[in-house]
Amino acid sequence: MLGKAEFMNPGGSVKDRAARAIILAAEADGRLGAGGAPGTLVEGTAGNTGIALALLGRAHGHRTVLVLPDNQSDEKFALLAALGVDVRTAPTVPFGDERHFYHAARRLAAEIPGALFSDQFENLANRRAHEETTGPEIWRQAGGRLDAFTCAAGTGGTYAGVATFLKGCDPAPRCVLADPMGSALHSLLTTGTMEAPGESLLEGIGIKRLTANFRGAPADGALRVGDADAVAMARWLLHEEGLFVGGSAALNVVAAARVARALPAGSRVATILCDGGGRYQSRLFHEGWLASRGLPSGPLPLDRIL
Repeated sequence: MLGKAEFMNPGGSVKDRAARAIILAAEADGRLGAGGAPGTLVEGTAGNTGIALALLGRAHGHRTVLVLPDNQSDEKFALLAALGVDVRTAPTVPFGDERHFYHAARRLAAEIPGALFSDQFENLANRRAHEETTGPEIWRQAGGRLDAFTCAAGTGGTYAGVATFLKGCDPAPRCVLADPMGSALHSLLTTGTMEAPGESLLEGIGIKRLTANFRGAPADGALRVGDADAVAMARWLLHEEGLFVGGSAALNVVAAARVARALPAGSRVATILCDGGGRYQSRLFHEGWLASRGLPSGPLPLDRIL
């Protein structure tokens, strides 16, 4: 099993790639920073894309305004405050509700003169970033020999971009979507319907609609991973492997291990370690928070997780 260590990026997550591509594309076509003037980026985000936009935006001389759902970790809000970002919050409501953070960000961008709604869910620069960088890196670092790839989808850009590139190199590797409870993509890929059973406390992954970035993504299968297994894997990775990663990365590792178990010995399965665990210390690594939600507070044996 190969884990792409995206928590090593400057902004601490895989979202640095999408943010960079979105900014460069908008500058190139004049939607942002026309004539060299500072621009304003507006995004609705669970946190990591906002952090990436804030850092890269500063590097390019732009201001960032973010709308976050009010259920994100304290660590993310604290980091954005340290970065001097203008942060607004929106209630945690279904996407069809106009108060949803995505719709709130879109309206806010329309109200700010000259602002760009970066629109990570529908902006295909997101997907292209992974097709042009993450996918080629994984293929090269795997020595051109890979039997499967799996990861979860938040906007769909990482999964779709990587899977598209890998299938272009060799159609044989299995591309399998990992989906948390409460997301509709597993249902879409397995039954053709958008059903979203259950719910998840994991941040930044799971979609209840078909985004432009995910549309048409190659998929040989899909599997669901529950919160308890992802949390247990996060603790196991810390205690057994010295890897301090967040819940989405842990969910990806659970999925990769389950995919690997169905393959012959010696197969190679790649996944994405999306971000580090420091952004979730008060949740995934806090016994009281976990216990209050009926989640495991210590590492479990692998056979219990998988």
